[in-house]
Amino acid sequence: MSDTRPGDGTLSPELRAVLRRWADEGGALATRAGVVLLAADGLRDAEISRRLGVSRQTVGSWRQRWTSAGIDGLEHRPRTGRPATVDEAEVVTRTLLAPGGSGASRAVARELGLSHATVAGIRRRWRLVPDEPVSPSVPTRPPLPGADVWVMGLYVDGLRGVLLAGTRLVPSPPPTSGTVIGADVLAGLDRSLDAALASTRRDGSGPAEGHGGGVGTRSAFGAGPGQGSAAAVRRGPAAGSGSAEPVGTSGGSGSSVQLGAGARNSPTEPDSPRHADVATSDRALAGYLAQASRRHPDLALHAVTLWDDAPAPAPIVPQPPGVTGTVTCHHIPARSTWRTFLRAMIALDSTSHPESSRRVYLDLAAELERYAAGRPDDPQHTVRWLRENVAGHLGAESAKVGSARGHTWSGVNQIDLGSFNECVVIETVRLSGTITRGEIAHRTGLTQQSVSRIARSLLDRGILIEDAQLRATSGKPRTPVRLRGAAAHALGIHIDPELLTAVVIDLDGAIVCTRTRSVSADTDPAEFVERVAALGRETLAEAGGAVRPDGFLGIGVAVPGPVDIASGTVLGPPLMSAWGDLPLLYLLKDHFPCPVIMEKDSTAAAAGERWIGRDRRARDFAYLYLGTGVGTGLYLNGDIYRGVSANAGEFGQLCAIALGRVDKDGRPEILPECNPPVSVPDLAARGGLRPVATTGGSTAAYLAVGRAAAAGDRAAAAAVREVAQAVGRGALGLIDLLDIDLIVLGGPFFTDDVADFYLAEIARTVNEFPTARRLRRVEVEPSVLSAGAAAVGAASTIFHATFTPRLRGRETRARHLPTG
Repeated sequence: MSDTRPGDGTLSPELRAVLRRWADEGGALATRAGVVLLAADGLRDAEISRRLGVSRQTVGSWRQRWTSAGIDGLEHRPRTGRPATVDEAEVVTRTLLAPGGSGASRAVARELGLSHATVAGIRRRWRLVPDEPVSPSVPTRPPLPGADVWVMGLYVDGLRGVLLAGTRLVPSPPPTSGTVIGADVLAGLDRSLDAALASTRRDGSGPAEGHGGGVGTRSAFGAGPGQGSAAAVRRGPAAGSGSAEPVGTSGGSGSSVQLGAGARNSPTEPDSPRHADVATSDRALAGYLAQASRRHPDLALHAVTLWDDAPAPAPIVPQPPGVTGTVTCHHIPARSTWRTFLRAMIALDSTSHPESSRRVYLDLAAELERYAAGRPDDPQHTVRWLRENVAGHLGAESAKVGSARGHTWSGVNQIDLGSFNECVVIETVRLSGTITRGEIAHRTGLTQQSVSRIARSLLDRGILIEDAQLRATSGKPRTPVRLRGAAAHALGIHIDPELLTAVVIDLDGAIVCTRTRSVSADTDPAEFVERVAALGRETLAEAGGAVRPDGFLGIGVAVPGPVDIASGTVLGPPLMSAWGDLPLLYLLKDHFPCPVIMEKDSTAAAAGERWIGRDRRARDFAYLYLGTGVGTGLYLNGDIYRGVSANAGEFGQLCAIALGRVDKDGRPEILPECNPPVSVPDLAARGGLRPVATTGGSTAAYLAVGRAAAAGDRAAAAAVREVAQAVGRGALGLIDLLDIDLIVLGGPFFTDDVADFYLAEIARTVNEFPTARRLRRVEVEPSVLSAGAAAVGAASTIFHATFTPRLRGRETRARHLPTG
């Protein structure tokens, strides 16, 4: 279509036809079209104003809009003030997910073309009041009770969509890590929803676009929005009763309905195919809500109908046995569509609970995509997403009061650092061991006066201690300072499929005490957590008087990856068959009323290497961690590198690609060589080494082969060397990718017996094969940590988070650790 402007004196036939149609249809567009048509005919503004009965300013404004933007400028007029309809949920989402400072009412109003008063009113209705200790309120019909709201699940089939929310009366503490998900995750969810809804429409069902929460919205549970009742869905019979009789709806407030059933307003033939679809959907929804009530017994559950296209009425469905409690039923707010309401609930959940992380909603998106790819005629073709149990998250407050089991390790300490420069001074002293104030000023660039003031403050708080004076050739003697090891302590716990290790270290990295406990990979998760907590308490008790409660900074936990740090969840770790998505961090917080942080084992080992290695590890390096699997911890640009999801350093696929070990689809294989305790004994046995009878599992077998290799056995040495070669090829990829010149080897299976094999083979590979080998010499060194590298490293992550200097605004762990 030609874009001729009024100044040209003519309009193309296509544009003139469009503008004539607008003028004939009337409404707001008629005036705009008239201005352009009359101007194209050569009329002046005053004459156009007289003919159309509008002001000259209006004429000039629309002529300018046409000149600058063409016909699009006439169709879309940015304007302030209240539009015909306001989607409250969209305002809430923009407010919650706005980047720092831009979520104020005026900024959101400008972005959405609303008045400031309108946005402020919506925020008051949802209780999104900045700088006030009030919890948000969700104005569903009726409103959700409780001060703390979680998104717990989503049910979708060909007829209906139901959002499952959970509430409790005690509000969560303010989140410590800011917004956890962003607009990109919501956009991905929108795409997955579109695909899922397109799947439901293949057979003519599914919600129409724009289906919202107006007065006519039907409930999946039969209570119409005009009733305004909080219909309670019965979860099952009371204890000791027989099978429950079906219960229908009564119109009154607080009425109860049968789980998944609903009385509707128009009859449906009992034997019709549509009736059968409704009955199937009712039973599926009933089963889903019953499953949800069993999985989440610590929350009050609320089913919010997003849409419901089922005809009415349907027969009452028998309720599932063995489920107690109620699920209340709600409608979305009247001034929101179901889609924007879902987005608002996700934004509210993620900003209120850091553990409601990107991973949680990426899982939801994956479930929607699975549904979209399924067959609509399959009776099991439903979305039945439920998130993991959040009981551990809910128990954090009560744990602070009574679950410390008699210990006073509160983590409330006197080492709250007040400035970046204080951290710089501590880091300089730590790297040097012993150093004078003048040398600190020279190395840091701080003034002598600043260093003296900071050093005096740190001495007064017991973080630094003065050494004996040094004689000077002239002037007064210099007094060096060093870290006072007893000023702070931390507990580190390493979780391995076969062994738990706990260690208490001081600020200097000295080990105060260590304890271990054997475990089995198939141990029930609840029992496993109890054992971990018991080991931690025993280790702290053994440390006794060496650890002052006001100097105990917290607990670091090292776990095999992959991990979801934000939600504190271990995601199906290798060789731990009994674990699914276990919220380990928050279960442990129930036992320890002090800061607890979780880290991937290889990343924790790198943090410990950096902290305890001092100046020997003051440059970039990669830590190759030989455990139950081979992982990598990265120290780059002055800090631990964790990546977007805190899972940087997954090493096995890098080795597989380097060795060309991929399946027919191109997927890298799981390399046996990247599991040393299993692969080394197997390779040695194939080479002719007689297996040694042991009762200690794969770990004992690996140690036996290591001893044989150190003693000169050829089969054992060849087995260790073959594994080292595979690891070396993966390390070669790291060297070429990162351009670093230091690799550190450590971990429980980097023992003295096999150390020389690994060091020699990996050093040869990373120095002979890299592309830039003429420009650098890569050093391959053993770790300064003991075999308990992950446990020591886990404790060191507490020190690293507390003392490492970081510029404000950099996205890493907060220096002031959370208290629970």
